[in-house]
Amino acid sequence: VQLQASGGGSVQAGGSLRLSCVASGRTADSYAMGWFRQAPGKDREFIGAITWIGGATYYNDSMKGRFTISRDNAKNTIYLQMNSLKSEDTAVYLCGEAKGGQATKWARDYDYWGQGTLVTVSS
Repeated sequence: VQLQASGGGSVQAGGSLRLSCVASGRTADSYAMGWFRQAPGKDREFIGAITWIGGATYYNDSMKGRFTISRDNAKNTIYLQMNSLKSEDTAVYLCGEAKGGQATKWARDYDYWGQGTLVTVSS
């Protein structure tokens, strides 16, 4: 499975961005996909995840309300809509896929990762 994240860039505080993650080469019937971010010198942080079957979502409570995950099954793509961005949201944003099918917050549960896309928020 290959994951390709895109949509990052530079934005001013208070602005919005939408990230995309396209999956290819998938063979499993049940899986979940998640978004994480990693700022320099910090651990990878869970943002949210979505199951492919049913579209159930699961968020980091600290980001719920500003960040929204959605999916387009036909395009094998998940999205991360980010609103009211803050300077502390600056990070590399990564998407992952978990073969188990559960929307998990633990990075160790994800089997595949994309290369990440950089989001820079200036104040």
